[in-house]
Amino acid sequence: MSEWARENVPLLTALLSAVALALVFGAAGGAIPSGLLPRASDGVLAAIPHANAAISATAIATILLGWRAIARGDVARHEALMLMSFGLFAAFLAGYLYRLIHVGTATFPGPEFVYTYLYLPFLAVHILLAICCIPVVFYALLLAATRPYEDLYHTRHARVGRVGAVLWLISFSMGIGVYLLLYHLY
Repeated sequence: MSEWARENVPLLTALLSAVALALVFGAAGGAIPSGLLPRASDGVLAAIPHANAAISATAIATILLGWRAIARGDVARHEALMLMSFGLFAAFLAGYLYRLIHVGTATFPGPEFVYTYLYLPFLAVHILLAICCIPVVFYALLLAATRPYEDLYHTRHARVGRVGAVLWLISFSMGIGVYLLLYHLY
C-alpha cells in the first residue's frame, strides 16, 4: 500500500467503518431501495440465513486457527486465515444486506415472553458487538496491510487484533444463536 495509506490508517479505518455502517443502517432502515439490486428467487432469499450461519461457523474456525497460528509464530498462516476470516465476514455481510434489502428483518416466531426477555436482549448485544468490531477489525487489517511484518511489532496490531478477534468470535457466535432462535428453536 502507499505511504499515504500507511500514515493514515486511523482515517482509513474511520472511512471504511462509516461506509460499512452506513450500508448496514441504510439497509436496515429501508434507505436502500430494493430496486437497485436484482431480486433472487424466494428459495435463494430463504437460503441466505442458513448459508450465513454456515459462514459464521466457518469464520469462527478461521479466527481461532489464525489466533493459534500467530501464537505458534506461523505468520503466513495467520495472515491467510485472518484474510479468509475477513472474506467470510464480507460474504456474510453481503448476503445479510442483500436479504435485508429485499425481505426486511426476520420476525421472531416464538412466544412473546422469550422474544422480550431472551431474544431482544441477545440480539441487542449481538448487534452492539458487531458494530464495535467493525472499526477494530479494519484498524488491525489496515495496520497489517500497510506495513512489513517486522514493523508490526512497533504498532498496536497485536493488541487491537486480540480485541478484534474476541469481538468477532463473540459476535459470530451470538449471530448463530440468533439464527437458531429464529429458524430452529421456534
